[in-house]
Amino acid sequence: MAWKLKYRCKTCRYEADVYEGRGLFRQKITPISCPDCKTIQNIVVGGIIADVAPSYRSEVGRLCLKCGSENIRIWDKKTCPKCQGVMEALGEKEFWT
Repeated sequence: MAWKLKYRCKTCRYEADVYEGRGLFRQKITPISCPDCKTIQNIVVGGIIADVAPSYRSEVGRLCLKCGSENIRIWDKKTCPKCQGVMEALGEKEFWT
């Protein structure tokens, strides 16, 4: 089971939805931060799709889903990609199956 959390920056108010847990096909969703377009994106890693498409087996070699940059990093769930301020989780977890 997976869930979605909304994060908001305390300084600039940037918001992003971040998924945690495992999806229906055992995939993990990893939040990444892109310094080029200054966003947080969620990428699918592992699960059944990785059996067919080896590039999905890890975060290595992946691109930003918004701008195509190779400079992505796994997001630390704290730092705002826009202003480097502090982001915090808001409210309740929204569950997904």
